[in-house]
Amino acid sequence: MMASFFDQFASPSFLGVPLISVAIALPWIMFPTPPARWVNNRLITLQTWSINRFTNQLLLPLNVGGHKWALLLTSLMVFLITINMLGLLPYTFTPTTQLSLNMGLAVPLWLATVIIGMRYQPTVALGHLLPEGTPIPLIPVLIIIETISLFIRPLALGVRLTANLTAGHLLIQLIATAAFVLAPMMPAVAILTATVLFLLALLEVAVAMIQAYVFVLLLSLYLQENV
Repeated sequence: MMASFFDQFASPSFLGVPLISVAIALPWIMFPTPPARWVNNRLITLQTWSINRFTNQLLLPLNVGGHKWALLLTSLMVFLITINMLGLLPYTFTPTTQLSLNMGLAVPLWLATVIIGMRYQPTVALGHLLPEGTPIPLIPVLIIIETISLFIRPLALGVRLTANLTAGHLLIQLIATAAFVLAPMMPAVAILTATVLFLLALLEVAVAMIQAYVFVLLLSLYLQENV
């Protein structure tokens, strides 16, 4: 009996203990720690340069008050990229295919941006619920619509990351299964399918990085509205 394609998204466990915590903690062990020496090796130099460039690009639209979030947003970006990339390896598990984890990241961070706006500039934060120049009859309707869109933001963050990674993994498994089945019957078609699979794997590498960047970028945009 053939297993379901969605079994790959089930959280693995060993002796009844979920291994999602191991999958989340593992990426932090892989990052090299900069030593106390003035001269570092090429890997640490490249890592430092990449993180600095990303931080400068991400925080460029924010004012000084939003720069306090630099460490949090950069760490989240590196964390998401790493677990997304590790999930593309064979016999691995991608924690970001779980909606519960993504919502656990999206809801507290989105709520923190809203609380900051309500605390430091409540007039500006509430002003986003009503665009300037709105006709008086449309004011109640627009306030309701903008309030609903405000509360949909964390759901959109979590669902976007989950859906893109889940669709990519599922498509890779479908094409890999087709190539495996076609290999003994139609080798030429199987080779063509394997080529498509290789190109799709390269695309998924880009998707894994882009989705992590989009997740953090949207959080920075929400923060920009409230600082």
